[in-house]
Amino acid sequence: MIDLNNLNAQFSIPGSLSLIELDNQFVAINVTNRFADAQICLYGAQIISYTLKNKVDILWLSPTSFFKEGKAIRGGIPVCFPWFGPHPSDQTKPQHGFGRILNWELFETRITTENETEIKLRLESSAITKSYWPFDFLAEMIFVIGKTVTATLRVTNQSDLPFDYSCALHTYLKVKQIRDSSIEGLQSINYQDDSGKLLNQQKEENLRIDQEVDRNYLYTAGPYILTDPNLNRSIRIHKTGSHVTTVWNPGPDKCKALKDMPDDDYQNFVCIEAVNALNDIVSLEPGEVHETSTALELED
Repeated sequence: MIDLNNLNAQFSIPGSLSLIELDNQFVAINVTNRFADAQICLYGAQIISYTLKNKVDILWLSPTSFFKEGKAIRGGIPVCFPWFGPHPSDQTKPQHGFGRILNWELFETRITTENETEIKLRLESSAITKSYWPFDFLAEMIFVIGKTVTATLRVTNQSDLPFDYSCALHTYLKVKQIRDSSIEGLQSINYQDDSGKLLNQQKEENLRIDQEVDRNYLYTAGPYILTDPNLNRSIRIHKTGSHVTTVWNPGPDKCKALKDMPDDDYQNFVCIEAVNALNDIVSLEPGEVHETSTALELED
């Protein structure tokens, strides 16, 4: 049971940061500063809202998302860890790992010298995590909320043996109408489909989506620009520590099969994800650390 009063006593920042209980009894961190407002759930260490002052939220959150223990939250930036997609050998284990379906521990909040707000959460190996994955580790999610929003997954190998993991920052970006939007920065890059078997190269300068898309672009560095003429904005997406970029939208048919998303909400988002998987799996020796990071900003 999360002690909300104790968390506020330790980590709240008057006028800038507080912890609240959502209707579903999940605990969330509310952030407000001179630049933006944001909300981060302890469950999954998942940011679900980031709104610059007088602007529309950059992140999309399904209005019918499950907020239920054992289920992933649909939207924001889910943390896929320590595997991306289905488990490589056991299909009974959760899709995209356990990081997004466990509560993380809040351990630091502060105002930076730039008047941004920094929040740090952590997930350490336990009997629960070892029922899925046998290694000792420390995973940290570090958020910086300011004129941009940065989300960083920092993983430390605390085992006596090396281990491999895959991960993603599965960013859902809000658009008004997907077919009118475009993504710049992926031209001439090879990609695989979700089966990992087909290899193609994007010919178009800008990717436009009018059907289901699930592409894993290889050897990528970014940045990418998502332009939405209906919201009159362009979002620049940066990343570090990742050489695979996944672009995903379920399209109309798959969307109807997803119980935590309205049938037509595929029109309102696209995922552009910083990924370590496929040819970019992370290998850590004991004591080694790897960081995967994404940052979102509105173009001026």
